[in-house]
Amino acid sequence: MSPQPRVRRARTALAVSILVSALAGCGGSGAEPEEGGAAEPDSAPELTVPPAGDVAEVGSEPQGLVYDPISGTLLVAVREPDRLLVLDPETLRPERDLPLPARTRHLQVVPGGGTVLVPSEGADRVLQVDPASGETTVVATGNYPHDAAAAGNGDLAVAEEFGGSMSVYRDGERLRTFDDLVQPGGVVVDGRTAVVVDVEDDTVTSYDLDALTRVERLTVGEGPTHVASLGDGRVAVTDTVGDAVVVYDVDPLEEVARLPLEGSPYGLAADSRSDTVWVTLTGRNEVVGLDVSGETPEEIDRYPTVRQPDTVAVSPGADAVWVTGRSDGVVQRVER
Repeated sequence: MSPQPRVRRARTALAVSILVSALAGCGGSGAEPEEGGAAEPDSAPELTVPPAGDVAEVGSEPQGLVYDPISGTLLVAVREPDRLLVLDPETLRPERDLPLPARTRHLQVVPGGGTVLVPSEGADRVLQVDPASGETTVVATGNYPHDAAAAGNGDLAVAEEFGGSMSVYRDGERLRTFDDLVQPGGVVVDGRTAVVVDVEDDTVTSYDLDALTRVERLTVGEGPTHVASLGDGRVAVTDTVGDAVVVYDVDPLEEVARLPLEGSPYGLAADSRSDTVWVTLTGRNEVVGLDVSGETPEEIDRYPTVRQPDTVAVSPGADAVWVTGRSDGVVQRVER
């Protein structure tokens, strides 16, 4: 079966339509492509080859996946009910099951590890979770926090999807809200710079977290979705509609490389120790490893995945890669 056409959600002024669309967004599938709107992944075809490595069932629609090096655990968000599962990264067995107040689509580890950021979209909260103990602190945010990233001093940059904003928080208090976005998606922090992808406006924007000012905004291809920090003053962005991975220098913000990658590149995870970035191709049910140590990314690995591989995580040194299969409620582990 060939991949279905890529999806771009239509713009609408009706609040109820916005809600329905956003609930399907950044991981939705199956809608007809329309002019304008936010980029979406391909609806994955049926599997034609077995997934590489090991696969375990975890729960409904897993999305959001991250490895914490301090606790040595893998975390994934699932639904019905909304929960955060702490898994053994080798056996994929659950070690902890934490209820969430609303669904989560992105997870990030704070610099150094030991705490995982869990944006709870419908609850307008970002949870800061210790995977080892389950201890949780809560930061109240703006409208529909889609993704959150932390700076080294603990400041949070939160992409608030329905608010069209990115807010900066310190010790639970809001320092500033930038309401100059249309529909923010992925966000990362590199040093003291936050970088946000606007999935509706097809742009990437950098913000200075010290001066609390916007620095630069650039157009990204045909339809970007996610961003990952490469750890050396660079970030990678998936141009999901444009079938490419784009690398940017952060200071100043400028495009430095673009690698065509057919198959609706979507989920991203980077490992600075191995200078690699891992990209899921939802249109092909594959995950691709890229060496980003040089001027141009180079493909080094490619594995068949579970169906609808929306999110990916990688271990330090890239010895193992994990992928969520949203269609079948599974997580896959590939040992390299």
